[in-house]
Amino acid sequence: MDVIEGRVWVFGDNVDTDAIVAGEYLDAPIEETIKHVFASLKPDFVNEVRQGDVIVAGKNFGCGSSRENAPASLKAVGIKCIIAESFARIFFRNAIAIGLPVISALGVPGRFQEGDTASIDFSRSMIVNVTDGDSLHAEPLADEMIEILDSGGILEVLRRHGGGNQ
Repeated sequence: MDVIEGRVWVFGDNVDTDAIVAGEYLDAPIEETIKHVFASLKPDFVNEVRQGDVIVAGKNFGCGSSRENAPASLKAVGIKCIIAESFARIFFRNAIAIGLPVISALGVPGRFQEGDTASIDFSRSMIVNVTDGDSLHAEPLADEMIEILDSGGILEVLRRHGGGNQ
């Protein structure tokens, strides 16, 4: 997982889990929740998102409740990585746990326009706007987080080390 590249979707500050997937879909199957991702913010998102797309956001992405279906739904619709100036702690942990790469970078808001191409080099903690050549450094992820992401999530790490029950 050294480098991820994808088309950018831009979001602002304080995107909460209800804006990602409304609370009424909390217990719905993933096949249902993915039909409603970002319905209140970008109604056409689910019809236009493509496998491998990247989200670029401002501060406190994923705030609100600790719903695991928010990062799971983003991963299921094809989001390959989320870059934000900062994340709600629980969202960040849930995303890593399911194998959805997330990375923080100060100054990222305003560095991308919707539709640009982002390249994220995790080994160098570098983010590049391929469209205009602009680049910035990201907060490095711990080696353990990289292992979880490379494995596809914490359950795969546990299986690999003999701790998974599935």
